Amino acid sequence: MNHERVEQLIHELLRELGEDPDREGLRDTPRRVAKAFEFLTSGYRQDVEALINKAVFKAEWNNMIISRDIEVYSLCEHHMLPFFGHCHVGYIAQDKVLGLSKIARIIDLHARRFQIQERLTAEIAHTIMHHTGAEGVGVVIECRHLCNMMRGVEKQNSIMTTSSVLGSFHNDLSTRAEFLSLIARNP
Repeated sequence: MNHERVEQLIHELLRELGEDPDREGLRDTPRRVAKAFEFLTSGYRQDVEALINKAVFKAEWNNMIISRDIEVYSLCEHHMLPFFGHCHVGYIAQDKVLGLSKIARIIDLHARRFQIQERLTAEIAHTIMHHTGAEGVGVVIECRHLCNMMRGVEKQNSIMTTSSVLGSFHNDLSTRAEFLSLIARNP
């Protein structure tokens, strides 16, 4: 990412919006915004293979593995406003399991891009399925979208829920029901 160019663009944007980008409170804003966008879009500059870093381990069981209530933050590709909430991931290992922290890192890799929640959900599920060879994968994301809360319809309490189910989570209703019941219960 070209920091100088992004800073120039933010400076121009502030001016176009009717602000004085050189006033005290905004003087460093272009630099801060460039730095924030570098972090918030870091998923474009990450490689999933390097991120997983061989943290896929042999397993001799095929339990359902669930990691739930993982915080997720992303930017809506339509308005560049944040959406945020929780992601729940489950998979049934065949002979490989993924290091636990890698699930959260996979979520962040895909979330730190301009996204729509539907695609984010599917990308996480497909990445986990591909790297574990799981029998099945389920991903559910529940988020609040500032583009829906701050502008447009201004619905403060709306939550969007999306799911992606692959393999046995898609084909076997009892497997899907078990996953959904386990992520729904209180900790």
